[in-house]
Amino acid sequence: MPLAGRRGGSLRGRARVPGDKSISHRALLVGLLTVGASEIEGLLEGEDVLATVRACAALGGALERRGPGAWTIRGAGIGTLLQPAGVLDFGNAGTGTRLAMGVVAGHPIEATFDGDASLRKRPMRRVLEPLVRMGVSVVEESEGGRLPIRLRGAQDPIPIDYESPVPSAQVKSAVLLCGLAAPGETTLIEKEATRDHTERMLRHFGAEISVTKQGAHGRRISLRGRPELTPQKIVVPADPSSAAFPLVAALIVPGSELILEGVLANPLRAGLYATLREMGASIEEIDRRDEGGEPVVDLRVRASSLRGVDVPAARAPSMIDEYPVLAVAAAFAEGETRLRGLAELRVKESDRLAAIAAGLAANGVEHEIAGDDLIVRGRGRAKGGGTVVTHMDHRIAMSFLVMGLASDKPVAVDDASFVATSFPGFAELMSSLGAEIGA
Repeated sequence: MPLAGRRGGSLRGRARVPGDKSISHRALLVGLLTVGASEIEGLLEGEDVLATVRACAALGGALERRGPGAWTIRGAGIGTLLQPAGVLDFGNAGTGTRLAMGVVAGHPIEATFDGDASLRKRPMRRVLEPLVRMGVSVVEESEGGRLPIRLRGAQDPIPIDYESPVPSAQVKSAVLLCGLAAPGETTLIEKEATRDHTERMLRHFGAEISVTKQGAHGRRISLRGRPELTPQKIVVPADPSSAAFPLVAALIVPGSELILEGVLANPLRAGLYATLREMGASIEEIDRRDEGGEPVVDLRVRASSLRGVDVPAARAPSMIDEYPVLAVAAAFAEGETRLRGLAELRVKESDRLAAIAAGLAANGVEHEIAGDDLIVRGRGRAKGGGTVVTHMDHRIAMSFLVMGLASDKPVAVDDASFVATSFPGFAELMSSLGAEIGA
């Protein structure tokens, strides 16, 4: 489904983007391991999360949709999962796949994990390695440790101390979710702190978990195994990765002013906002509050003159999904922006680093890849006029549609169908704010 973004008038109004994808996955999977019924409000009903809904049902959870974004999941507790009758197909959902592997790993059942062509290219060994140390057997796997993969969970999971070689919240979460079923204490050490939604949610459901500093930027997370998790009500905040698209659009389209409601303000997800403020963005916080163990805020965003900055590699874990749209913002800044340490982008839904560079090139933006850094030489405007190959990547599609809203000529994407994986109704919401996005 090709779409294009075109220059039009200013963007105005209030909007709430869909629920946070990371928290939606975790609410379902922790609810599955809880004794009793947990209520979830604001669940992201994109394709990625709905794949996790189906997986939870296949593993024995009882799920009911009570209305838009409102779900109840009833679990029977840790150790009670059923062996699924068929393949657990996660579509494009890397987070759902890796976290569910951790859940299955703590149970003496077998399950086959699979997904679409894009997900089958993504590396899974980083998750399998610690799970095997915890007693999991990899019964079948495709070349290079890729999907489809069949796992046999541990009869008696082994608690481990594990230092993750990569800064990955998904690896950390898989280890902790398996550790729920292990006796004693499971500990994970990360050299760079990654998003901590799993730790916060496990604590919210009653698990005993401690987090201490480790080195200059890292954390040591220890979980006491075999807790009895108690049902909770979860209100899923608006996804900051999704809010990034209307937010950057408002910054680069002259005369724009938006209020984005109920956005997750977790400090380990706030790298984009820190970077944009350094670039001169007008982003104002309104009504900061706490919901379900997570900080939430409304954001007022106004069109701004941006300038190039140097973005440190240490910030990458707090904004790993936002680099495509940050590169678009950098194209409209004055001067050079250097985004450092982007190796992880090469193994996302696509090789995002290459896809970003190709999209910039197609639309006349001067740039360079230097090792794992992306350098964007902004001139305060973009020519546009190109068609961007999305490689089935929802964030590439949305980022370059945003670019088109302020470019001299429209920017097209070859396929926007995958936008629904994280942001159902994206084009409609943007259009309601005044954006011109269409075929």
